[in-house]
Amino acid sequence: MGRIVDIWDLRQRARRRLPQFLFGYVEGGGYAEETLRRNRTDIESLCLVPRSLNDVSQRSISKKILGVDATMPIVLAPIGALGFTHPNGEVAAAKAAQKLGIPFCLSTLSIGTIEDVAEATGAPFWFQLYMFRDRNISVGLLEKAKAAKCSTLVLTVDSHVRSQRHREQKGGLVAPLMPTFPMAVDSIGHSSWLFPMLRSRRRTFGNLVGLIPNAHNVPRMSEYIAAELDPTIGLKHIEWLRSVWPGKLVVKGLMHPDDAGDAIAAGADGIVISNHGGRQADGVVSTASMVGPTIDAVRGRGEVLVDGGIRSGIDTFKMLALGANACLIGRAYVYGLAAGGQVGVERAIQILGIELDQTMGLCGVADINRLPQDLLFRRA
Repeated sequence: MGRIVDIWDLRQRARRRLPQFLFGYVEGGGYAEETLRRNRTDIESLCLVPRSLNDVSQRSISKKILGVDATMPIVLAPIGALGFTHPNGEVAAAKAAQKLGIPFCLSTLSIGTIEDVAEATGAPFWFQLYMFRDRNISVGLLEKAKAAKCSTLVLTVDSHVRSQRHREQKGGLVAPLMPTFPMAVDSIGHSSWLFPMLRSRRRTFGNLVGLIPNAHNVPRMSEYIAAELDPTIGLKHIEWLRSVWPGKLVVKGLMHPDDAGDAIAAGADGIVISNHGGRQADGVVSTASMVGPTIDAVRGRGEVLVDGGIRSGIDTFKMLALGANACLIGRAYVYGLAAGGQVGVERAIQILGIELDQTMGLCGVADINRLPQDLLFRRA
């Protein structure tokens, strides 16, 4: 891939390769994008306090995530329509994660299917579930995930009401999705993305084919999904899933500590502090600011994971120093996928791992599982 030093190098390559409307989808947030910015600025406000007199000659960044060994405390987050950023993108990302020993989570709204990923990897992976008004759709997705031997189910609870994403709207990405002339011109002008995409195995939300009407019609499907996500999402859904799902259960999209505690009490094995990468409610507190209070509310009864604004191994280390068990990354690996497919995702993961290991050593820590309590200072 040439000289790629950090995630921002991958971002620049992704920006050049993707059509503007698609890069806007990857990059953008909800409404005025205040939450999107706050996720970053609050991580940046956390300052590390190094300890320089410790032996760090033998370091380890490996960690158990939900009881399973991982080479580093990172999970590839579920990304809707990931396969539109690179041909067969979900499979490429899953194979990169498998190769480098970290979990991959597939979105309900993926282009590649559960079966595609299972066939390509032959190993357990995570599956993210949206709840639909029609319970039969959710049951059908669960059956697919069980058949593929997915190890962990991730229930997303912060997308039951559709947000406005102004950057996407201005780029033409609205429901129902109707390609415009400017979008066509934009696509033709990015031939290195367009021509490979024409050979992609799938071009619709593959997991929903056979479960909802007009599944091969992307404009009609996008309109249906926007109207059919279940606005009654609550503890009853967690309890139901706990009764029918045999593997680990994680609830993603919780920002209030009380919700996290309630989710664990209802049967979840873990929660993800998440504001959907700043793509849903705007004017929301950052995920970094809620790690401590959430850990206090969970009280060791389950694992606390976090996403939002993480663009480097240093950011990852800060989230772990706050007390999170592991981090989900989204845009950081999507940049890699868009820039170079599986090789690009591998490079993104490697960059995060190298930066995490080096930062840990520079701060006087030898084991990622034994972080001291005084690593952080919050800048005013």
